[in-house]
Amino acid sequence: MKTILVAGGAGYIGSHMVALLAEKGYDVVVVDNLATGHRQAVKGAQLRVGDLRDADFLEQVFTEFSVDGVINFAAFSLVGESVADPLKYYDNNIAGAVGILTAMKNHGVNKIVFSSTAATYGEPEKQPIEESDRTDPINPYGASKLAIEGLLRWCEGAYGIHYAALRYFNAAGADPTVGIGEDHHPETHLIPIVLQCALGKRDHVGIFGDDYPTPDGTCLRDYIHVRDLAEAHLLALEYLDKGGQSGPFNLGCGDGYSVKELIDTARAVTGKPIPAVVEPRRAGDPPALIASSQKAQEVLGWKPRRDLRQIVADAWDWHSSHPEGYGD
Repeated sequence: MKTILVAGGAGYIGSHMVALLAEKGYDVVVVDNLATGHRQAVKGAQLRVGDLRDADFLEQVFTEFSVDGVINFAAFSLVGESVADPLKYYDNNIAGAVGILTAMKNHGVNKIVFSSTAATYGEPEKQPIEESDRTDPINPYGASKLAIEGLLRWCEGAYGIHYAALRYFNAAGADPTVGIGEDHHPETHLIPIVLQCALGKRDHVGIFGDDYPTPDGTCLRDYIHVRDLAEAHLLALEYLDKGGQSGPFNLGCGDGYSVKELIDTARAVTGKPIPAVVEPRRAGDPPALIASSQKAQEVLGWKPRRDLRQIVADAWDWHSSHPEGYGD
């Protein structure tokens, strides 16, 4: 493999993927409509601005570049918005996947790593979650990702397109060495919200319930450094290139971190007080969401290497040096 196409490569996780591929010597082309991505986040790659639902645009890209493999991050990903506007999510996420797979079929590209989500599981029956567990999404975002996983299975049988679907929860952290990080509008992820409080942009952090059946009463969640996630995607692509079997892979830290633990870590890293206020539970928040990554460790040879402190420290480096994000 030499040339990798990264769909959604101007977004948060996608841009870190692009930086890793460039570092490893791959030629990278990014396809992004910049609806939620940032042109400034694309480092070491050629950017083509357009939509995956535009067949003519994709035809131009696949004709211009001799693509050997695809990594697809392109999606809308706000759970609440997906409930309020499911048509937007089905149109963008699923139609976009159809577009990229069609272009791959037409140009004989037979490897794709798909950025899926642990939201495909819905309310888990046990912890940690395994790939063989029931998939029953409780929001259109998760449902759209699960539908794409089904499409990938059918495309493998019909066209020989091999795939890995990577399911994970909370990407976090940043890559200070290349100056990229997390910049969402609106921001809904806990770590950037906590750090906005440290920067004085918020007066407190809300803790939604402290009476859960967990060690400190607050929810446990899986946080993975974005660089660890990028490394997993590259391992998955290389695994497919060697003839590996298609299927889903969970990516998780295995234990999870509580909300209080995260806030305490941020206080230690930033040296800021970060006031926290306990608020009522939110509907639908399970006490714990933790993914088992045993399969990814055994099959792909992947293991998360960066702990919560490293995640928060790298994120703080980004947010403190880019208080307005990319500024676009």
